[in-house]
Amino acid sequence: MTGEVPAGLQSESENLMLAEIREQPGAVARCLDRNEQTAKAFAEHIRSRGVRYAIIAARGTSDNAAIYAKYLFETNVGLPVALAAPSVLTLYETKLELHDALVIGVSQSGQGTDIVEVLRDAREGGALTLAVTNFADSPLAENADEVLLCHAGLERSVAATKTYTTTLAALAMLVAPLTQDDALERELKGVPDHIAGVLMTDDEIRAVSERYRYMTDCISVARGLNQCTAMEAALKLAETCYLVTHAYSGADLQHGPIAVVDRGFPCLVFNPEGRAHQQLLDLTAQLTERGAECLVFANDDAALRSGERGIRLPVNVPERVSPISYIVAAQLFAFHLARHRGFDPDHPRGLKKVTRTR
Repeated sequence: MTGEVPAGLQSESENLMLAEIREQPGAVARCLDRNEQTAKAFAEHIRSRGVRYAIIAARGTSDNAAIYAKYLFETNVGLPVALAAPSVLTLYETKLELHDALVIGVSQSGQGTDIVEVLRDAREGGALTLAVTNFADSPLAENADEVLLCHAGLERSVAATKTYTTTLAALAMLVAPLTQDDALERELKGVPDHIAGVLMTDDEIRAVSERYRYMTDCISVARGLNQCTAMEAALKLAETCYLVTHAYSGADLQHGPIAVVDRGFPCLVFNPEGRAHQQLLDLTAQLTERGAECLVFANDDAALRSGERGIRLPVNVPERVSPISYIVAAQLFAFHLARHRGFDPDHPRGLKKVTRTR
């Protein structure tokens, strides 16, 4: 591998993944605007049904969005949320008692076979069901009591970008009316501007990512609400750069996996201000003491000084909506690193846009 972009590879201006990353301020704004009334009405439906817990079924990128929803629902609504294991139904043919449950199916294409089956079975079993998808005419939407659409427009790059951030936004939109939290609603309306701010760091991220062109593995670290960011960043690096990338919470990393970290080991740390901030500062210091090369994505000086390198994200964003903007920096990093490594991020080897598993 020479690291040079092969002849014939699209120029940056023609690259679909980058174009779709740049569309995200508008896509998220559209998602928020067009789902507002539906989210409010469905929140009232949830309250009237006396829902006691929620289950979210998803795969891949959508599963990372589900992790965000779990933290957001539990910390803001107090509603317990479990992430479904679709194989319980599709492989082991087990029926679950879900009468008091809200079951949410998340699939950007709406065609994930096992996710559709989970939602269909839950609805037939008496659960209240919601689909979050980019396609109103999809099988997932057809098997739900209500649908929140991403309104992201057609996404042609295999790596999900704008469908991921709009999925996060759609899920967060349900939390605000459930708790009548006007502050969260205002925070969400500020997200398109936050993303636009992150996009301004594109040149810096391109330059920094070149340093990592020859790495073969790394870890991605966050905690709490941004655990989804660490996981989605790891997925983007795996599918576009073909790197062995493991995502850990800052707490779980210290329960064993930190042993793999030695001198020069690359660690991506996502550390916006909030409840997890100080713990991640302390963890970054531990990693640095072990000789790790920590690349920190943050807004404040203390976090940026804690690692070997830092990317300052020019947005002081509330923690509970920060995953929607912080992941954009990781998307840019993955895109530029893929190109530095000589790969086409639009067409990862062996992958298709729609993956059907059962």
